[in-house]
Amino acid sequence: MIPSIKAPGSNTRGLLAYLYGPGRNDEHIDPHIVASFSPRGLHDPGRDPHATLTQLARILDEPVNQRNSGFGKKVTDHVWHCPVRAAKTDRYLSDAEWGEIARRIVHAAGIAPDRDPHGCRWIAVRHADDHIHILATTVRQDGRRPKRHNSGKNAQAEARLIEKELGLYQVPAGDRTGERRPTQAEMHKADRLGWQQTSRAWLQDRIRDAIPHAATVEEFFAYLQADGVEVKIRRLPSGDLQGYSVGRPGDLNAKGEQIYIPGGKIAPDLSLPRFQTLLAATAPEEHPTARRNRPTSSWQRTTDALDHAHQHLTDDTASGGDGDGSLAQAQITALGDIINATTQATPTELRAELRAATRAFARAQRSQIRADHQAAADLRRAARDIIHAGDGPDGNALTVMIAALVWAAILTSRWHQARGHQQQAHAAQQAVQHLQAAYDHAAAGQLAALAHRQPKPDITNTLAGDIRSAVPDHATRILADPNWPALATVLADAKALGHQPRQLLQEAAARRELTTARMPAKVLLGRIQHTSRNPNYNPAAEAARLRSPVAKPLGQQPTLTDTTTTPRAPAGTPPRRTR
Repeated sequence: MIPSIKAPGSNTRGLLAYLYGPGRNDEHIDPHIVASFSPRGLHDPGRDPHATLTQLARILDEPVNQRNSGFGKKVTDHVWHCPVRAAKTDRYLSDAEWGEIARRIVHAAGIAPDRDPHGCRWIAVRHADDHIHILATTVRQDGRRPKRHNSGKNAQAEARLIEKELGLYQVPAGDRTGERRPTQAEMHKADRLGWQQTSRAWLQDRIRDAIPHAATVEEFFAYLQADGVEVKIRRLPSGDLQGYSVGRPGDLNAKGEQIYIPGGKIAPDLSLPRFQTLLAATAPEEHPTARRNRPTSSWQRTTDALDHAHQHLTDDTASGGDGDGSLAQAQITALGDIINATTQATPTELRAELRAATRAFARAQRSQIRADHQAAADLRRAARDIIHAGDGPDGNALTVMIAALVWAAILTSRWHQARGHQQQAHAAQQAVQHLQAAYDHAAAGQLAALAHRQPKPDITNTLAGDIRSAVPDHATRILADPNWPALATVLADAKALGHQPRQLLQEAAARRELTTARMPAKVLLGRIQHTSRNPNYNPAAEAARLRSPVAKPLGQQPTLTDTTTTPRAPAGTPPRRTR
């Protein structure tokens, strides 16, 4: 249940006309009062044919008019409007229940405290099954203004209690880092102009798309303008940046002028100071091309960086919130850039789910914990590498990386849950669902091809024994997973490259717990594809290879990806002697 206090107004009669009218799309049905300030009730224009909106407005405005008839500053912003909406899954609430909800909300908000005969005048109008509108005039009947400090926060807290008592859907508690909800005017304007998104949502998408591209504020502004966004930059007399506002082309006011919205009012983390802090902590590298030209692809390097983020999030969650959380918060903030960069660089058929994941995860990126952005510099560089890579995803590197993103989002949800960030945890879980859908789509063809190459029965049985030995608690589920034939192929390929299947399985299970995995074989498959992509140095196998008259350089042996990679010897392996 969400009470949404609107900006104060000045026209009581006008708001009543909307509440009792048909609605913009004829959605208002049977408007009527379910509760009011008057213990004897009021003549309701929705039920009494002799009652008028003008009469009702005059009754509500009476304390305001009496105050304004005297000396002193006139009260003009006196109309308090608060819709209260139930969740779509909630049961039907009676008029009596909605009336009690309204009384509790006006009490919590300081409009009309219980047992206060001089509280403000108010009514609650119901014209739909799932919500009411509370209208009040904010001059008390003793002529004073009500005390409304923290009225929004107090109304939300009361709504959480109401949800528990009435058995309704419990909205996750917020921490004042959420973005503004679109107003009715914004949504109606988008409908009128044929836009699928409100201007605020459209602009947020473009700003978040620009972040992975930009190494400086100037590059950020340039990218926004190239993407069709109207940008207005504010500067101090010294020439230093003071702020920025953005506008959607065609979004005009009544005078035909472009409407601009400051970045910080689109989302709290998109203000200029926040963005400058972020860029300062991730300054451009001196030689970025050298890193991008390494044998491994940008997608593989991003998965490596995600592995480190997994560990940070796991460790911080395990600590029970003992630390300040700045390192983990930085990793989570940067994960949003990785998801966004992946959305922009992947094949078209994956972008809808990845875009939805980007939007959902944006809420998980923000909390009251101050991020140490310097600690996530590698992740941000990885996002830029993905954006600036000249070629697309190579082989199965994309699916492996999306699998790593799924686990990162799961860990993000757990980290927020451990710290009591209910809204962020919920948002991260929504992102998980979209990322899993993207992974399922991306991996379908590769899984079918791997299953088609399933090893011979004797090899498969041997690998099943490795499963039972390495992960005994989950062996039954893994072997019953439809993806077990594909996993057997990956293990056989890894063994051919010199790896030990049992060791790979143990390492993969240690990286990603399997208890909550939907399909544990698929989870292990993604991890093993990443860790076994390079041949493992084996002195005995190398000696045999050198004795072969048709031996190829080790680096030319087949790998699990479509790209050729340079072999990496384990740490501590002595260098080979040359003859």
